[in-house]
Amino acid sequence: MKHETRSRYIRRVIMCVVFSAVFAYLVSGPCLEARCLTDITGKRVVVPDYVRSAWGTSPPAAYLLYSLDPSVLAGLTTPLREWEKTYLRKDMQKLPVLGGWYGQGNVPNIEMVLKVKPDIIIVPVLTAGADARTTQTLRNVPIPAITVDVSKLSSYPDAFLYLGEALGRKERAEKLSEYARRTIGNIEQIVRGIPEKNRVSVYYAEGEDGLSTECHVSMHVELVGLAGGRNVHRCVSKTNYGMDKVSMEQVLMYDPDVVLVFERNFFKKIFLDERWRQIRAVKNRRVYLIPRQPFNWFDRPPSFMRLLGLKWLLNVLHPDLYPVDIVKETRIFFDLFLGVKLSKKEARDILHY
Repeated sequence: MKHETRSRYIRRVIMCVVFSAVFAYLVSGPCLEARCLTDITGKRVVVPDYVRSAWGTSPPAAYLLYSLDPSVLAGLTTPLREWEKTYLRKDMQKLPVLGGWYGQGNVPNIEMVLKVKPDIIIVPVLTAGADARTTQTLRNVPIPAITVDVSKLSSYPDAFLYLGEALGRKERAEKLSEYARRTIGNIEQIVRGIPEKNRVSVYYAEGEDGLSTECHVSMHVELVGLAGGRNVHRCVSKTNYGMDKVSMEQVLMYDPDVVLVFERNFFKKIFLDERWRQIRAVKNRRVYLIPRQPFNWFDRPPSFMRLLGLKWLLNVLHPDLYPVDIVKETRIFFDLFLGVKLSKKEARDILHY
């Protein structure tokens, strides 16, 4: 009797163990045997151990993918511009343009995305939370879609690690993350010691006439504060897009120490225009055309290139505090992030030296 009771007890224990294992499998689904990530809708999805193709839904995501592994790009969000082609892989020019959500009114070609059928979709989060229209559209697309936070430059160290894990490129991601973390940390330490009165006043000139700019709290001018500057246009942005129109009288009133220029054509005109020549920055030749190869170092779109842009800008604003060899830093960065070995002349050309 005791033996029979013991046998029943053992059978019950075994059944409990089996039931628990089956229940755990049903709850977690196929993720017991494959990598799982949380998708844009909050659902757990399975991704391959090694992702072979991915689509970024806007330029910041596409550029991030390129830095981790150019071969993983399933398509472009925008056609390549001439200056971008110089330092990008030639096979980039053969990729289909899938479009994406960026700028004003731009949308992706979902039919083309489904035809290309990437293993995974990467949605960059540039503000608080993913855009509702993006989430709703991708809910009906049978491809795993995940978000990556790139809302601030300080988000990039973790963004590299997360995306490296998602794509199966952990070792590469760790190198880029470490560079980003070290760069941000070192510059934060320098800027922390700059008194408010010593912060350089900066006007960001956008548009062909230089009379579009950004409010000081805009993500488009994040680097100004990080590099020890003070953006002269003090306001709250009405839209995430920015590009606030200002008058020449406002700029004259701001009278900034430094002008950062986005458009090359405007840079060519600024020293010839009598109105602009009244401004302190122009008088002192402290007007700088922002480097843009292969992607803009400062803004539009905000990308990982801002890590190098931060070094460049701190050197521009506070050369005494950060007397770095920016030509050397540019060559190091291009080698690490883009796999391009620049000559000194190429680096100087990119920097407009």
